[in-house]
Amino acid sequence: MQFATLVGMQLPKPWTKDSEFNLYRDALEQTVLADRLGYSHVWAVEHHFLEEYSHSSAPEVFLAAAAARTRRIRLGHGIVLSPPAYNHPARVAERIGALDLISDGRVEWGTGESASAAETGGFGVALEHKRDMWAEAVAQTADMMALTPYPGHQGKYFSMPCRNVVPKPRQKPHPPLWIACSRRETIHFAARMGAGALAFSFLDNAAAAKWVQEYYDIIKSDQCVPIGHTVNANIALVNGFSCHPDSDVAYRRAIDGFKFFGYSLGHHYIYGEHIPGRTDLWGRFQQNKASMPDGEGRGGIGSPEEIRAQMRIHEEYGLDQIIFTSQNGLTEHEHICESYELFARDVLPEFAEREEKRQKRKQQELGPYIEQALQRRSKLIEMRDEDIPPVSALGRKIIASGSDDLFTELKDRGGPVHYPLNEPGRPAGK
Repeated sequence: MQFATLVGMQLPKPWTKDSEFNLYRDALEQTVLADRLGYSHVWAVEHHFLEEYSHSSAPEVFLAAAAARTRRIRLGHGIVLSPPAYNHPARVAERIGALDLISDGRVEWGTGESASAAETGGFGVALEHKRDMWAEAVAQTADMMALTPYPGHQGKYFSMPCRNVVPKPRQKPHPPLWIACSRRETIHFAARMGAGALAFSFLDNAAAAKWVQEYYDIIKSDQCVPIGHTVNANIALVNGFSCHPDSDVAYRRAIDGFKFFGYSLGHHYIYGEHIPGRTDLWGRFQQNKASMPDGEGRGGIGSPEEIRAQMRIHEEYGLDQIIFTSQNGLTEHEHICESYELFARDVLPEFAEREEKRQKRKQQELGPYIEQALQRRSKLIEMRDEDIPPVSALGRKIIASGSDDLFTELKDRGGPVHYPLNEPGRPAGK
């Protein structure tokens, strides 16, 4: 089993002029440390307008900075909001491709829809159509990364003419594809799509074991028809995290932040009424935290021995990855780093020793099923040269229109312009 970290960029009020600067600086330092200590992935979320809960609205920028500072850790979009109103599918393909190149093929492509009113309303995403928007956009983004050129698409929610989308990612045909999951139904959906399941939910052991079993049962069935051009058969689960030799200290350091994670999520997604720029979520949390239960997903909070025992349970029922969330509420940067270091020293090595053998067994077991799933997917068809439509330059279009404003237009765009003598369509005498 692998162990990853989650960058949520929580920032409770009150804020100072340096609050966001310090938040990003600390998150990068934590990521560099996780890379050095041997954690497998860092996952950066994408959220918009969700004050205090998450100030991570441009994860591609954070992950690019992390790529330049790290060497081994895989860089996970957890997730890219995929309906086109959030992110144009071609821009997603371009950003993923560029990040994969500068990181030497370390990108994980997580996708999702979002269900917060602040985000869907802010970008004009209709709730009743967002799943269909996601499906159309993700399938086309995968094609853009895999095909040269991309043949274009005329769809319900997104249309684009034939273009060659560059750069292409280092991982071929595209980085591993994941889907954000918060319910049992979306775990099943991810399996049917041939995608990894990012389970951003806190579950007890019985529920988690059942979800893992059901996920892999679908991967092995004829229900699995990949939306991308690969099958990424993996399931990851989020756990709270705080590690200290004294489990009481680990609990005290983490519990307010862990509760705030759930409280702020509930506010923005379920029951809250938010006044942009004015609501004091941390202040409200302080008034309510005493009555809040600790909740599930605390398996990563405690002493190394306690966390090891819980992680072994996760490993036994086949979970592939635990994503530790520790940057919650006002949890101190130094305490987060101490937890990373202690877990990496006392717990992580024994799991790493078993991971290589587990991966080999898993690949041997799932290989035939993955091959069958890919056979069920529509085949990639490269365009014939004669079918690729040319793209005329702006000047050429102006010439064809007979406009007298040609040279004014070209001058405005930085002229002078010199036409090659053999350029088709060159204006006579010019």
